[in-house]
Amino acid sequence: MPFTAGIAWVSVNLIELFDTGVVSAGKVIRDLETGFAVSIEPGCNGVEALIILFAAIFAFPAPFKHKIIGFAIGFAAIQGLNLVRIISLFYLGQWNMTWFNWFHLYLWQALIILDALVVWLIWLRTLPPPDRGGPPAGGQGSIAEPQPQHA
Repeated sequence: MPFTAGIAWVSVNLIELFDTGVVSAGKVIRDLETGFAVSIEPGCNGVEALIILFAAIFAFPAPFKHKIIGFAIGFAAIQGLNLVRIISLFYLGQWNMTWFNWFHLYLWQALIILDALVVWLIWLRTLPPPDRGGPPAGGQGSIAEPQPQHA
């Protein structure tokens, strides 16, 4: 609940940059003029996408430092998109509930999960190449003579 209430608070602060008369109470964002409100429920706070990203990053064999950095950047990317999602749904709901429901149930759910996938793929591209254990670069290695086999 504190995490979701924090998302509502950040959303209201962003909305107030352009539109006054919006408040948050816990996980609810309310327009004081119209009375319209949205409640950020479990499944709408981006945590599921973060769990998927966490599992993908930490299951992949990579240096721990890279995993932490990748997850931190992914956390910011997913929550940033989730703020856009919440704010857009807040305004869509005041405009047209049919569009609100369609965007909420279908479009935004897929986009948030897709965001986690894209972050993971970008993270994979930034990893250093694995050490193959071959000779050092620059031709400094020597070729070993074949050893005779004993039968």
